Amino acid sequence: MDVGLMVEGQNGLNWESWRRILVMSERLGFPTLFRSDHFFMLPTHQQDSLDPYLSFTLAASETTQIRFGPLVTPITFRHPANLGRMAAQIDLLSGGRFVLGIGAGWNMGEHAAYGLDFPETKERFDRLTEALEMMRALWSDGPASYDGKYYQLDNADCLPKPESGRPPIMIGGSGEKRTLRLVAEFADEWNTPAMPVEDYRHKCQILEQHCEVVGRDPASIRRSMMSFGLVGPNEATIEGIRDVLEDKGLGRGGAGPAATVGGTTDEVVNILGQLAELGLDEIEFQHFDFNSDEVPEYLAAEIVGHARDL
Repeated sequence: MDVGLMVEGQNGLNWESWRRILVMSERLGFPTLFRSDHFFMLPTHQQDSLDPYLSFTLAASETTQIRFGPLVTPITFRHPANLGRMAAQIDLLSGGRFVLGIGAGWNMGEHAAYGLDFPETKERFDRLTEALEMMRALWSDGPASYDGKYYQLDNADCLPKPESGRPPIMIGGSGEKRTLRLVAEFADEWNTPAMPVEDYRHKCQILEQHCEVVGRDPASIRRSMMSFGLVGPNEATIEGIRDVLEDKGLGRGGAGPAATVGGTTDEVVNILGQLAELGLDEIEFQHFDFNSDEVPEYLAAEIVGHARDL
């Protein structure tokens, strides 16, 4: 199992801290570094929040090894023609290391604050389906046309084309009816928020059922999980992270390890072992304190080796 990092960019991320995190991630050998795509999480605590796609151009040019991308981009934020063009160009700039994480969106408050439409759930998923179809067309050889209910192309040639043919698609979420069906149809990778092991087992079974319907081998889909859990070498470190979260207006954070992959080394390794048996390929731990490398260094020294053996 791989161990990666995830950053909530709306929680005070600026250019200095992003550059620092990029350097640290490669120095410690993490294979992936993902970041959220939000304007803010809580309207009462709006903070520095770098546009993710601008930050990905920096990641492409200043790193050489890590995979990176949004975890995940709401389809409501950007027209898929623009999203597809940006993804193709970042894929090219990074040598194929960009992963396009995408989802239906959920945070109504940030849409309202920035004047963005927030359709009801069915329409958001319908738009997501059309967007995935349309971007596939954009990335194909030659000009593309597409005539959907919400999105259209008319002889549009997306140049330059992606280096890898098309960027890998990651679909985030765990909704059994629409999300997991879209994973089966379109995704190279499925990412889900951390959940109890038995819940994850059930979601995997639902995904396999969708794959059977669409005629796809479920083993062809990479599986990853993002944990909000607080991790560290000892309780003092974890309490220090709680202080950071409180300063950012996020409470003291950290649900118990039954709902997240959190705690000290023995707790984390135990849960990772159970998830590995269910086919999980990667866990991304959230990096909460942008000003300290202590927790990433702990993960690299104490957790990565155990995870690789699972």
